[in-house]
Amino acid sequence: MTETLALGAAEESKAPAKKRRSLGNWLLIAVPYAWLLFFFLVPFFIVFKISLSEVAVAIPPYLPTFDLSEGWAGLRENLSSFSFENYLFLFEDDLYWKSYLSSVWIAATSTLLTLLVGFPLAYGMARAPKAWQPTLLMLVILPFWTSFLIRVYAWIGILKNEGLLNQLLLWLGVIDQPLTILNTNAAVYVGIVYSYLPFLVLPLYATLEKLDESLLEAASDLGCPPWRAFWSITVPLSLPGVIAGCFLVFIPAVGEFVIPDLLGGSETLMIGKTLWAEFFNNRDWPVSSAVAVILLLILVVPIVLFQNQQQRAQEKDA
Repeated sequence: MTETLALGAAEESKAPAKKRRSLGNWLLIAVPYAWLLFFFLVPFFIVFKISLSEVAVAIPPYLPTFDLSEGWAGLRENLSSFSFENYLFLFEDDLYWKSYLSSVWIAATSTLLTLLVGFPLAYGMARAPKAWQPTLLMLVILPFWTSFLIRVYAWIGILKNEGLLNQLLLWLGVIDQPLTILNTNAAVYVGIVYSYLPFLVLPLYATLEKLDESLLEAASDLGCPPWRAFWSITVPLSLPGVIAGCFLVFIPAVGEFVIPDLLGGSETLMIGKTLWAEFFNNRDWPVSSAVAVILLLILVVPIVLFQNQQQRAQEKDA
């Protein structure tokens, strides 16, 4: 009888602890969802609502606007005024779909170039002595201590006809006359690769640094050449870091505005420049909002599909 009472008392004492743990788990899950709700979903629905409106000479420059003082009748009238004409306009005007295609092409090419530069860098950092790795990490992060705008402006002084790069090439005798690099797509590629290189190096380094070197030693003992061990072991095991780094470069590069505006020329067509022109020059908030919504869908849908595919693959392996 005494043992039964003791067990009952122990279970009652555990109940509040379980309740506290469940409450803590709930809060842990609720915080990121609340963050997404207030800082992503709410602004997205505001932009989506503006994209269904019509441009107007007013403040704000679109109609209809929600006025809660009009009651449900006014709300229903406003909802009935919404239309998808702005989205149809984007497909009718070739400027916009050409901007989307050009942005995706420039971002994909820049991501590939960043990978070609960043993979050897991350691999060298991961294989460096442990005492050197913190210093190498600091050197990778060091550019973030300077303003992004200042770093892009610095490339103007490097790439212009009288810049440091042309002066160096002329001094070495590699070229006879200055190269036209600034205000071209090549300058945009240089700016994107330089600016977003740390975003690829850091996750790739984190993956390569955890690589089990005994696998490479086993491959060497079995007579596998180093280059074949690299392609058969190192590259496949580094794919999670490669994919994460490529996403971190590609996603912001698609909507980039500062780099193409400062380093690119008039022929550099990217959706960020088109969006800025619609919003600030033309003051067409509904069309610019529609451009932003389509851009967001272009970026989010492939990521969601990729995550679902990865989840199905993990469940299949399990």
